[in-house]
Amino acid sequence: MEIRQHEWLSASPHEGFEQMRLKSRPKEPSPSLTRVGANFYSSVKQQDYSASVWLRRKDKLEHSQQKCIVIFALVCCFAILVALIFSAVDIMGEDEDGLSEKNCQNKCRIALVENIPEGLNYSENAPFHLSLFQGWMNLLSMARKSVDIVSSHWDLNHSHPSACQGQRLFEKLLQLTSQNIEIKLVSDVTADSKVLEALRSKGAEVTYMNMTAYNKGRLQSSFWIVDKQHVYIGSAGLDWQSLGQMKELGVVFYNCSCLVLDLQRIFALYSSLKFKNRVPQTWSKRLYGVYDNEKKLQLQLNETKSQAFVSNSPKLFCPKNRSFDVDAIYSVIDDAKLYVYIAVTDYLPISSTSTKRTYWPDLDGKIREALVLRSVKVRLLISFWKETDPLTFNFISSLKAICTEIANCSLKVKFFDLERENVCATKEQKDHTFPKLNRNKYMVTDSAAYIDDPSHDFGDFIDAIDSSRPELPFNTLESETKKLSHRPPKGRTSHLLTSTSIGLA
Repeated sequence: MEIRQHEWLSASPHEGFEQMRLKSRPKEPSPSLTRVGANFYSSVKQQDYSASVWLRRKDKLEHSQQKCIVIFALVCCFAILVALIFSAVDIMGEDEDGLSEKNCQNKCRIALVENIPEGLNYSENAPFHLSLFQGWMNLLSMARKSVDIVSSHWDLNHSHPSACQGQRLFEKLLQLTSQNIEIKLVSDVTADSKVLEALRSKGAEVTYMNMTAYNKGRLQSSFWIVDKQHVYIGSAGLDWQSLGQMKELGVVFYNCSCLVLDLQRIFALYSSLKFKNRVPQTWSKRLYGVYDNEKKLQLQLNETKSQAFVSNSPKLFCPKNRSFDVDAIYSVIDDAKLYVYIAVTDYLPISSTSTKRTYWPDLDGKIREALVLRSVKVRLLISFWKETDPLTFNFISSLKAICTEIANCSLKVKFFDLERENVCATKEQKDHTFPKLNRNKYMVTDSAAYIDDPSHDFGDFIDAIDSSRPELPFNTLESETKKLSHRPPKGRTSHLLTSTSIGLA
């Protein structure tokens, strides 16, 4: 063995590598060993083939996985891109019709409208305004493209003698449906209205708000939007009593698309809840408020520089930048320096349901603060009718008591009994089946005016949908609503419950 190894090592350096390899090759094995070796070699080759196949399959699998990852990443990027595009559109402060803060009209004309029940007369020197019926008919006559109406009541047809104006209004709405004018109506789901069904059959779009699915409240809003230009906000709903039996107050804005830009989003919010039983966790940015108590709309009303914003309730229905009703009222009272005049149907700091009563002192407390801490003169005009809660007199007496021993504390409260004031009414007009009621709801101070919807008592701020509440600091409406507070019926004065005026001229 050593010699062979030596011989191999001593091979000529000029021999090729192949010759050396052949020299070192051992002798041929026996046939039996050859067969075993062949089998072993075949097995190795098969394993090698299997390994190569497995490696190729593994390569294909990894390649396929990489393709899936790339495709998934592309799909995700596309989805994110689409979301960003829609988000960018959503963020823009522009409505579907192209209306935005940059191109909207803020030089507006404004007019108070009111309904005075038949048989109620005022003195000749008392201020008078456009009738509610005429104001509504004017708006419908101006309509060329669209009419959007939110109302808690829809009962325009009735056999009562004073229902003729409601019937004429209904006929006008039916006429508009045949003139290719888009009509959208929002009502509470509890409203069983033949008027709505008739308008729906003629092509009007009707949305029912089911407030019981959200907080067991009810719809109390009342506002109109015509052609994205003109607005009505006030206490009256679309029922014949608002045009005949009830004393109502509202305000009409003409050519005021900047205000429409904000109010239209509340209308869109109501429409977005159609067929839904809960509010979304995140509101669309298109439903955000455009103006609020911190960022008021700057506009001109009857050539007078003014500010305005629209609030809403309940808080559940206040997306980002939408002022809550209670906060808006707080700001009006807090900003008052000289006086606060309030007209309300029921002064009752209690939220009443069929099963319980909840004391809600917030607004009552604000009035007490104004009286005691800032010596602001307070005047209350409260409706008196068969549904007046006896507790109302307790709360008013409590207000009177705090002014008894405090200097410069001035409080006057009047109860307005519309049935008693209706001395000129006929027998049919005095039908107590349909009692007359003062449903005015407004507040006016030395710096602001605030028009409210037809909800009755303070507790409605908690559960009811109330969006017809614009806070409008401007001189024109302030002076007119102040005159309304002092306007007595002809030949008769409202009942004065308390009158405490200490230290004021």
